[in-house]
Amino acid sequence: MTRIRLRFVNDFVDRHGRRRSYFRRPGAKAIALPGVPGSPEFMAAYNAALGGTPVPPPASSAPARTHTVNELVAAYLDGPQSPFGTLSPVTQRTRRYIFERFCAAHGDKRTHVIDDTGKPTMLLTRDHMQVIINEKAANPPTQRNLLFTLRALFQWAAAGGRVPDDPTIGVKRQKMKKTTGFKTWSEEEIARFEARHPVGTRPRLALALMLYTGLRRADVVRVGRQHIQKNVLIFDTGKTKGQEQSHLEIPVHPELARIIKVTPSEHLTFLTTSFGKPYTPGGIGGAMRDWCDEAGCDDVSSHGLRKACARRLAEAGATAAQIASITGHATLAEVQRYINAADRKHMARAAMAKLSGL
Repeated sequence: MTRIRLRFVNDFVDRHGRRRSYFRRPGAKAIALPGVPGSPEFMAAYNAALGGTPVPPPASSAPARTHTVNELVAAYLDGPQSPFGTLSPVTQRTRRYIFERFCAAHGDKRTHVIDDTGKPTMLLTRDHMQVIINEKAANPPTQRNLLFTLRALFQWAAAGGRVPDDPTIGVKRQKMKKTTGFKTWSEEEIARFEARHPVGTRPRLALALMLYTGLRRADVVRVGRQHIQKNVLIFDTGKTKGQEQSHLEIPVHPELARIIKVTPSEHLTFLTTSFGKPYTPGGIGGAMRDWCDEAGCDDVSSHGLRKACARRLAEAGATAAQIASITGHATLAEVQRYINAADRKHMARAAMAKLSGL
């Protein structure tokens, strides 16, 4: 589109993404020009300013401008002023999925309306938002993610003047029940998996990499021979990027070294698909699910191997700081649980030995 250039007119896009036009004659006060450059409304105001007469006020007979959820979400996802682009790829993918489902159900709803005097009125209220959140009460994790995503959207929109109010303020969600998370692999389950998948196979290599390094699946799919120097695995993890714990230097366990040596690999990553391509984090998670099912380990997963690594280190007497230097945990609170469990196990054995006179 050809840009219209008029004398004394300065137009730009403000920090909220709105186009502004001003008539700026040297030595005179700037005059705001309404409408789109070239429109009848704009040209009438421009000619008046150029002739030194008062700029006519905007017509008041225009209908109120409505704004929909679809429009707001589109601006958040793709707008130049949106913080969405600064989020991690995983978070972006998750939020896009949530927005797709939300817009499918509520995209045509109006967030607010602006009347002919320019006064905004919020239509999507807190009560409406609470009803939407309550609909997900049967699935607390889904409810939490939906509220967090919508809160990020409306906080950004309210701060930038895109909506007159943030309807997520005061909205409550059902509290999630505390769980222990992914199950930690037991020694019996590890032995069962190893019996089903012998040394030299892709499943056994995947098990060994996770069990003897404690790496998350998003990191283990990036590890290759180039990361091993003088029998030490030197690696920067992704989840704690920018923190001290993100850089790991893990001595390679003899069993892991043996399995790597006898497992064929001609790629930059140890773990590759049958097509010779590196696994994605989701891909290795799905593959581990299949391999676990084949071994009769139905209720454990790849993340449980990270916990098994921490458990083994705790049972071997490692301190919280020592375990964190392997697993890369950002805080010691989570690691301390493994140490406490190991201590209780050792004390229980010692106590029973005393009772038995051993």
